[in-house]
Amino acid sequence: MYAVVETGGKQFKLAVGDTIDVEKIAADVDSQVVLDKVLLVADEADMRVGKPYVAGASVVTKVVSQGKGKKITGFKYKAKENVRKRYGHRQPYTRLLVESIQV
Repeated sequence: MYAVVETGGKQFKLAVGDTIDVEKIAADVDSQVVLDKVLLVADEADMRVGKPYVAGASVVTKVVSQGKGKKITGFKYKAKENVRKRYGHRQPYTRLLVESIQV
C-alpha cells in the first residue's frame, strides 16, 4: 500500500516504513504528525484518487529529527561599481518516518 501526499508545497509517494525529509514542521522529536492532504491511496486491489484530496484518508508519521540541509552559497555583484556580496543558506527540514496509512 502506498499514498501520495502533499506537504510543504511538494508531493511525496510514501509507503509504511519510509523516511522522508520535508519542509520544517513545528513539532517535537518523537511526536506524531498526521498528514491529511492525501492525493492518492493505492493498494493491490484498488486505487483512490482525490478531487483534490481523498476524503477521510491520512498518513500518520513520527518526527525522527529536525535539521538543516547542505549549505548553498551565493554571490551577487554589480559590474563597475565595486559592490560584492557573498551569502549562504541552509534550509531547515524535518525528517519523518511513516507509521501507517489510514483510509
